[in-house]
Amino acid sequence: MTGSAPLTAAEMVQRLRGELDDHMAVEQQLLTARLAHAERLGNLGWAEWNLQTGESTWSDQTYAIFGRDPGEGPIHLPDLGGHVEAADRAGLDRLLRAVVHGATSGQTEFRIRRHGEVRNLRADLNLVTTGGHSAVHGVIQDITGRRRAERIMSESRRQLREVREQAAEERHLSGALRDAIMPDLGAPVDLPSVRVKVRYVPAGRKTGLGGDWYDATALPDGRVVLAIGDVSGHSLPAIARMSRLRHALVGLAMTGEPADKLLTWLNALVMHRLAETTATAMIGHFDPATGMFTWSQAGHPAPILIRDGVATQLDPPSGVLLGATLTVPYEPAGVRLLAGDLLLLFTDGLVERRSRDIDEGLALALAAAADLSGDDLEAGLDRLIQAVGGPNPEDDTCVLAIEVLG
Repeated sequence: MTGSAPLTAAEMVQRLRGELDDHMAVEQQLLTARLAHAERLGNLGWAEWNLQTGESTWSDQTYAIFGRDPGEGPIHLPDLGGHVEAADRAGLDRLLRAVVHGATSGQTEFRIRRHGEVRNLRADLNLVTTGGHSAVHGVIQDITGRRRAERIMSESRRQLREVREQAAEERHLSGALRDAIMPDLGAPVDLPSVRVKVRYVPAGRKTGLGGDWYDATALPDGRVVLAIGDVSGHSLPAIARMSRLRHALVGLAMTGEPADKLLTWLNALVMHRLAETTATAMIGHFDPATGMFTWSQAGHPAPILIRDGVATQLDPPSGVLLGATLTVPYEPAGVRLLAGDLLLLFTDGLVERRSRDIDEGLALALAAAADLSGDDLEAGLDRLIQAVGGPNPEDDTCVLAIEVLG
């Protein structure tokens, strides 16, 4: 039986060298593969331009970034500017001069056209000198996606800024419109012998207005006008009609004529100037000298009187909707108010809901109104609206609480 001869020292060294070379080759392949993978992930490649020999070397990803066939070879450094968009050549030229002649490093961005599409590239260059030979080493990265995302974000911010500015302008215009139609909307009103608290809740109007309106003001003769109304419909046309009615009343009320005559005039306005419009209204005069409250209504809910913790709805005089007919007169009614009394004027948005009978809503309003007091009237009105069902999402709500002072 024969065996193989033992390896000599030289043969063992040769074998080890071969194995080491094989191992290094595998490691080099792995490193090259990993580097290529990293380049693809970062969309970047490397390049080297030898300043002595003029030779240029590019990685595969650099060819892909420039959209260049590897068979054409790399673009030589002096020719690189010719492949850059004209507006960006000066920046690249400055960097090349600084790197080649100033031995500095730096980076710049420029655009190229790849198959007709503009791409944004960034180049990071530095001068490397070894063994008396100099070469420009560069890392080229395609940042088109990043710059596109930045442009999109910038445009989004610009559009958002415009939307905010437009919204602010619309709020300003809405506020100006609101003040022109009903100055100090919802603010407390102090008048001779009475104090008025208001809750005005439009049904989802961006303008802060709806078809409901009110007025509370003192007349030259010392009496106080208290009025509330509701124009049919929604949106801007209803607001426009409401504005015309309210401003008409503001002017007509200064005549000092009784409420039934004021309603007659308003009805004529609706019938002749506001075609296909109907509205409800209640107008009253309070005389501090006598304590009498005289009023008339046009299809509007009667006021609620709260006295000594008891809430009752006043009996309404006859009166039809504004815009219904010219032949039915409006009747007057009156009640003497005492110090400490509360009078509640409201629109039907307070008590009406599609899901229940209006009598149920009125009963809830009467129960909640009994808890109102002059000491806590602001918060009391909020509690009353919540007790009746909260703000009406389908109709405007307006409530006036009038406290008779001693």
